[in-house]
Amino acid sequence: MLTRTIYKKLRRLFFALGLFVASIVVGVEAFQYTEGYNLQDAFYMTTMIISTTGMNEVQKLSANGRLFVSFYVIFNLVVFGYFISVATSYIFEGGLKDAFKNYMSNRVANKMKDHTIVCGYGRNGAKACEELCRSNMQFAILEKDAVKLQEAINLYENKKNIYILEGDATADELLIDAGVKRAKTIISTLGEDADNVFVTLTARELNPNIKIIAKAVRESSVPKLMRAGAHHVVVPEIMGGTHMASLVTRPDVIEFLSMLNGVGHTELRLEELKVSEMKEEYKGKTIQKLDVRGLTGVNIIAYKDMDGFMFNPTPETIFEDGGVAIVLGTENEIRTFVSYFSKF
Repeated sequence: MLTRTIYKKLRRLFFALGLFVASIVVGVEAFQYTEGYNLQDAFYMTTMIISTTGMNEVQKLSANGRLFVSFYVIFNLVVFGYFISVATSYIFEGGLKDAFKNYMSNRVANKMKDHTIVCGYGRNGAKACEELCRSNMQFAILEKDAVKLQEAINLYENKKNIYILEGDATADELLIDAGVKRAKTIISTLGEDADNVFVTLTARELNPNIKIIAKAVRESSVPKLMRAGAHHVVVPEIMGGTHMASLVTRPDVIEFLSMLNGVGHTELRLEELKVSEMKEEYKGKTIQKLDVRGLTGVNIIAYKDMDGFMFNPTPETIFEDGGVAIVLGTENEIRTFVSYFSKF
């Protein structure tokens, strides 16, 4: 099944093919009407004229038949010329290649489930994609700007479970092509607050259960985005100013937090692991018995259960279904932790 996006890329080619088929139908009907030909003879005359082979007529044409053929030949010269120009442009300008790549990407997207959709590949969107890729998450990128789109393709074209789609993220059909009805999260980082509100409203309508994270350019847009259905709203300007002030008031804290973002000589990382995703032999045990730090080197800095977060949990804390452990460690320590305790 062709998506709307692929159809738009092939629209001119489909139109040219439609004209070609329509010309055949008109020719067959006209020869049957003016000359009384049967279907076989009418089709023969039509194809002979369209192909300009110049073979013999079935029978001598009437005056009306010759008049029709005169205009029909001129019309088909135009149709044939248009069809050749369109086909040539698709072949030599890469139109068919782009449509095929889009089709293959759609096949991947149709298999995606519980993935993340990133709307806009600007500065914020690129950073979001970078973190999602580093965490081995499957996600889709929606971008209409050709330059930014090419940047995303250069980075992620050959990555597994990453889907890149060209178009306006505010369009319903593009969100549907990206699998919004099956997605778990959508991140809207478009440049205009109105666009982010529109994406939020559309995503909420198409998938009531989706988690929505939106960017706000102006602080006054935050309540609008929340009313539209966003779960979290981020204002980069405010965060930037707070960060700069904190470099003065709490420089060492900011340096530590920067390490969590991959800045510095020692790269630290926060990771979460749901108890439901742990191997069965580790469920229902205390932190002390699991000896997480001794086995993997990570530190459990928080534990979330039905009552909320527990920071710096005690060694007697039990890992029960529904709980989530938040751990801190280096990249190697996190990988060791995940491979040791996770069943995935």
